[in-house]
Amino acid sequence: MAQALEQDDPAGGNWLGWLGLGRASSDSAPRRERGRRSSDARAREHMLEARQQLLSEIAEFVLANDLEVTSGTLTIALRLCCGEEPSLERRIARRRSEGMPITSDWLQEITSDYSHGEEEMLNKLVERLETGINDFSRTTETARSATNDYNEALERHVDDIKSSDGDGPKLLSELAGYAQAMLERSRKAEAELRHAEEEAEGLRRNLERARRDAEFDFLTGLRNRRSFEVMLEEEYRSARANGEALSVAFCDIDRFKVINDTHGHAAGDRVLCVVAETLAKISDDKCHIARHGGEEFVMLFRGSSTVEAAEALDGARRALGARRLMNRRTGAPFGKVTFSGGVANVFAYDSPRAALSAADQALYMAKENGRDRIMLAEDCDSVETGVEESG
Repeated sequence: MAQALEQDDPAGGNWLGWLGLGRASSDSAPRRERGRRSSDARAREHMLEARQQLLSEIAEFVLANDLEVTSGTLTIALRLCCGEEPSLERRIARRRSEGMPITSDWLQEITSDYSHGEEEMLNKLVERLETGINDFSRTTETARSATNDYNEALERHVDDIKSSDGDGPKLLSELAGYAQAMLERSRKAEAELRHAEEEAEGLRRNLERARRDAEFDFLTGLRNRRSFEVMLEEEYRSARANGEALSVAFCDIDRFKVINDTHGHAAGDRVLCVVAETLAKISDDKCHIARHGGEEFVMLFRGSSTVEAAEALDGARRALGARRLMNRRTGAPFGKVTFSGGVANVFAYDSPRAALSAADQALYMAKENGRDRIMLAEDCDSVETGVEESG
């Protein structure tokens, strides 16, 4: 930037004029226009460089790991290179440290729990269906109301015609028969409309049930990642408006892969549910928990500082560590099941997403420092030193 300034104006005087701080010269407007164009050109150049850098990083990730070039792999690589998957970055680092390869199948497996594209598509579909159902209900309600009005008027006319002199003109008799037929057809149409309304109401209930299912994890009953991110944005706006503290935490079950490999996935699912139940005990209307994916959980503490949130989370950690779980099928003990956690102050960062990333990094540091402990993002000092897992 300094070089650009020297090239445009070695003396710097015209820049003062452009900023409105110096004397304007006769050709200041053309110079400002040239400066604006030059600035736009540089901005575009920087944008193109950033795109080129991003594409290079994506290609490097795919080629370095010998991954197949598929839409799924490229999407994962894009999210990684954009910094949108800090948890996945940590998993990749852990897998590399264990000397294991990063494969397309492995990436698809660990990201299948929270496919953003599918969730976004489902959400849009739900919104479109709900709009269609509401429009249909309004239409049928209007049509049924109009049909009722027509039936009442038609019945009055039929009664009037039927009550006329029996020796009346033949036309009146024919008209009465025609009106009677139209009345029956109208009643049939009304019944069909009522049935359509009942079907629409049933569809609305099913849609609401599907929406709830889409927001909750089927295994643990907790909110899922998509639902949590929506709630995080809402709580962020509300807490900021009311001047309340807001802390976010990431939790990860320690050595969960060992549990799965030793006891099987069914037993691993039970451990997931036990941890979910333990964390849910400290949640309330100001403390929300969700399954973020795999063996990871995320929590939001409104009105709590990071220290208070970490203390509450540490209490759950101790309660879990005191339990002795065993495999119901084989009777074999799981040993001590523990989790690690990281806590961050949401308002200490530029955005809720940045705070999530900070909490995830604190979780990574907790893992690196012995597991079975909670660490704060601001200083990565454990709130309470945990006992290192022996299993």
